[in-house]
Amino acid sequence: MPNVNTVSGPVDTADLGFTLMHEHIMVQSPGVKENFPVFDREAQVEGAAAKLKDVMARGVKTLVDLTPGDWRDMPFVKEVVARSGMQVVVATGIYWEVPHFFRTLSTRTPEYIAELFVRDITEGIMDSGVRAAVIKCATDETGVTPDVERILRASAKAHRATGVPISTHTDASRKVGLLQQDVFESEGVDLSRVVIGHSGDSEDLDYLTTLMKRGSFIGMDRFGLDQFLPQAKRVSTIAKLCEMGYAAQMVLSHDAACYFDWAPEELIPAVVPNWHFNFIPDVVVPELRQAGVSEEHIGMMTVDNPRRVFERQGPY
Repeated sequence: MPNVNTVSGPVDTADLGFTLMHEHIMVQSPGVKENFPVFDREAQVEGAAAKLKDVMARGVKTLVDLTPGDWRDMPFVKEVVARSGMQVVVATGIYWEVPHFFRTLSTRTPEYIAELFVRDITEGIMDSGVRAAVIKCATDETGVTPDVERILRASAKAHRATGVPISTHTDASRKVGLLQQDVFESEGVDLSRVVIGHSGDSEDLDYLTTLMKRGSFIGMDRFGLDQFLPQAKRVSTIAKLCEMGYAAQMVLSHDAACYFDWAPEELIPAVVPNWHFNFIPDVVVPELRQAGVSEEHIGMMTVDNPRRVFERQGPY
């Protein structure tokens, strides 16, 4: 089978195993920890490695870190991976809150931005030696603004040049996944090589099946964040879609992070106690079984579909 690049080097896609498809090692406010004394690096590396070891002990073999290029700290990620032994796939791309650098229309064109993404994929991220193996882009409640569209089109161009998959952030309540598909399709992207993320925030079966009928995978990937959709409804929606024949187009995850500086560290377990990497193997998988989802379909969503996302390779 083909290889996929990870932080530790290329691995055969057959060896990805149980894969969490939308997570983060670090979610940070860019520039803060570099300029203010708010970050104990050694403690955070050790804590992150412990979290990865913990979920590995539950049978999870690979984590896809969809942190975009405007947030990431690759030396931190490399050290966490080295201490944990987890297989981690990393992304290139830009979040929907587009940095000012990428907003100058005359020179920062989609073609220019795509070249930066391609470099991350083909040569490596700065001097880290780590090559990205997925492109992350995002559309939120504001929709496809001109700045966001530029990033979507750059992502599509980089995807077509390299063949690595695209995985997205969306606001499912506003059905913006369909708008992403429209932009990608206009750029000639085969939508079956795209994961429309955060689709699990919706129980609208018409919306979800429309995304999949157009060919894309959907990310049922915010388990533990009940404020977007309660746990019981997330499980029920997946069970219904499996019954309808869509198990082969869903992947599972939490969108959680080892380090998350958007809120005080002690507040997170109090407000969202289930928002961590262990929740799917410990709770979600047993609840899917109880809801009538077969072992075959659970295996599809956790092992087979992630492998298939990365198995289709090569530029157009």
